[in-house]
Amino acid sequence: MQTYIQKNNLERADINIIATDLPDLKNIKESKAVAIGKWLAGRLKACLKDGSISVNNLLPSKAEFAYTLGVSIGTMQNALRYIEDLGIVESKQCIGTLVKDYKKKNSAMRKLTSKREIAVESIKRYILQNNIQQGEHLPSSRVIAEFTGCSANTVRLALEYLCTCGILTHKFKNSRETGWILKSSDFSINEESSNETLVLKIQNDLKKYISENLRTGDRIPAHSELSKKLKVSVKTIHDALKILIAEGILLAKRGRYGTTVIRLPYEMAVEQRRETSIFAPAQDTAFYYYEKTQNHIKKMISENYAIGQKLPSISELSKQMDLSPNTIRKAFHNLAKEGYLVFSRGRYGGTFVIDIPETEEHAFKWLAVNPKYAQVYKD
Repeated sequence: MQTYIQKNNLERADINIIATDLPDLKNIKESKAVAIGKWLAGRLKACLKDGSISVNNLLPSKAEFAYTLGVSIGTMQNALRYIEDLGIVESKQCIGTLVKDYKKKNSAMRKLTSKREIAVESIKRYILQNNIQQGEHLPSSRVIAEFTGCSANTVRLALEYLCTCGILTHKFKNSRETGWILKSSDFSINEESSNETLVLKIQNDLKKYISENLRTGDRIPAHSELSKKLKVSVKTIHDALKILIAEGILLAKRGRYGTTVIRLPYEMAVEQRRETSIFAPAQDTAFYYYEKTQNHIKKMISENYAIGQKLPSISELSKQMDLSPNTIRKAFHNLAKEGYLVFSRGRYGGTFVIDIPETEEHAFKWLAVNPKYAQVYKD
């Protein structure tokens, strides 16, 4: 049985141990992110060798690194992506960035094709298709981004990576300038590479899982269970499920109803059945619950409170109304925007009434079911 890393069991590496001999970021011919990435890769390898840090130690936060190096958090994020692609660290959802045993290639979590890897292979193909010779200039990163279909930032990271491989060289400090030169044409194309990102691959894995294990009307397992089964983060599962919902394979319902199968992945799309389509989209029903809560609190204020009086706390109202604290909190904020409540902090703080609301309006502006089918269920 596979064990999964728990954040509480991990030791965090000391930034003072790692951040010695800081890199010179003023006199560089590459982006700051790549310069920092190369420096950090060297420091982590040295620290692993002398035993000052260990495999599976958590790295200090991006904010700590950024403050120490005097760069932005975005630059630090790109630097960490750079060394993650080199296999020196591994990021995990809700845990952080872990130091890897870079000599081993296997990983418990699936880290398949990254966007940068897709861009790297696309740039190689671009060089071959356009017959660019050694010593010739490549176009700007923006032009290459249009060809590859990747973002300009992803392309710049890919170009910097090809520099470290000795394929390209850059004669300007700013990687946004048109200064990429083909240094060596001694490279090969990875014919097995795919243009699918991890989310798209997990989407296909989920389709296969649904086809083999579920039927129309069945609920799918929880995100955490699918995360363990497919060895990816919960965020990746969430993003893949959103695609299946958009394709009409799954239907997300609120509360205990969960997410259910409404069409098997490889069946022809058919018109949505009435028993599934009476549910309004989750965004609409969210408005329904907040509106319902708002109007209940308005009525409570108008019947029981005067201007200047303090309302019960969010946790107290949550228990009284059998709703989540988040729903109460959002209703409070909406009523504050309407000018009925004000918040005060400190020992004598709380939520206070500053105006008495009118309660003649309709209780619900949003229907809990799709309006097209509301008429069918009228008494």
